[in-house]
Amino acid sequence: MNIEALYKIYKQYPSVQTDTRRLKASDIFFALKGNNFNGNQFAKQAIEQGASYAVIDEKEYEIAEKTILVDNVLDSLQQLAKYHRQQFNCPFIAITGSNGKTTTKELIHAVLSASYKTYTTEGNLNNHIGIPLTILKIEGDAEMVVIEMGANHLGEIASYCTIALPDHGLITNCGKAHLEGFGSEEGVRKAKGELFDHLRTLTHGIAFVNWDYDYLQLMSKGISGIIKYGTTGNAHLVGKVFKNDPLLEVEIIQGLDEKNIKTNLVGEYNLPNVLAAVTIGKYFNVSEKKIVAAIDNYSPSNSRSQLIQKGSNKIILDAYNANPSSMKLAIENFAKNPATDKVLMLGAMAELGKESIIEHKAIIGLIKKFQWKSVALVGGDFLNIDHPYIKFENSGAAKKWYDEQQFQNAYILIKGSRSMQMEKVIE
Repeated sequence: MNIEALYKIYKQYPSVQTDTRRLKASDIFFALKGNNFNGNQFAKQAIEQGASYAVIDEKEYEIAEKTILVDNVLDSLQQLAKYHRQQFNCPFIAITGSNGKTTTKELIHAVLSASYKTYTTEGNLNNHIGIPLTILKIEGDAEMVVIEMGANHLGEIASYCTIALPDHGLITNCGKAHLEGFGSEEGVRKAKGELFDHLRTLTHGIAFVNWDYDYLQLMSKGISGIIKYGTTGNAHLVGKVFKNDPLLEVEIIQGLDEKNIKTNLVGEYNLPNVLAAVTIGKYFNVSEKKIVAAIDNYSPSNSRSQLIQKGSNKIILDAYNANPSSMKLAIENFAKNPATDKVLMLGAMAELGKESIIEHKAIIGLIKKFQWKSVALVGGDFLNIDHPYIKFENSGAAKKWYDEQQFQNAYILIKGSRSMQMEKVIE
């Protein structure tokens, strides 16, 4: 079946699902394959659960008038999403980067939603499956779309751009993330830069660029429209940290009449994320009062820069992800707090390849520069390095220790890669 014919069916049943556990009546089920599963085997179950159709790519699973046989289910899902994307003329803003992209996406969504019907990536659905699913949830009333793009190898962002066709884009930063796939920081820049490469091909492509980073200035050269933000005077929007105790407050120095913005975010490393959202809101003519109110009302979730009060303890839960760049920023920010009883509980960093031991040693070296009440390091290469701190195999063991300590009036940072599940420490 060609994409035009499949799109007609989708318009009749505009809800797509790839997991039978989440299937609703009349959904179209796309039978994706993975290393350890074959979605074709669940096509019959999906139909029995009420799916309108099941899209399959193995003929033996055909069910008369209920399955749609294609050459490749994933390709068909992606091409359907691209075809749907091509029906819209509203701005599509793509966001990628090593750190902060999800928080930036959420802030931008909050700001734009104050004036426009805005659709965005749900949670962290930012890969080759999540991006098509996000696009296929966009309805005809869309006025703005914000798409998050994650990647762990070269060519990934470029492939997403062929589906989402963004005409606006932002790279938060390029740090030490997914080094196993990218090979080096230069590889990270090349991979993330695929978004700017795409925008460079457009007559009216617009890039929102953090002008504090020389490498982003270079990477954005040749794009027809460049909107600058940062902490220096030659950007369109300039801001700085006004207070970080522990919630971030931002002072706008240039580009906005409203000078002070309060947030519910922990850490001065969130300053660029806030400035990006303000810049995009301003560019799309959201009123200043609405911009400020949207950021003030945004509360982080899903273990991202959350400030949690448990008894007499204040806990920064930033355990959704970690890489050398974000770990360094989090530790340095935490160390600046004047609290006397500061506790570090850090999970290992994943996907660092041959650089893993070096990067974990660097984090331990950074920890040694500051005074702490306690330091607990969990899992991964933290277990393979000699250091004076407490070691735990996993977050379950760390939780047992944490509960036994019965900390009072402590200030606690919990951070680690997703695979470490450090949020379990305080569950």
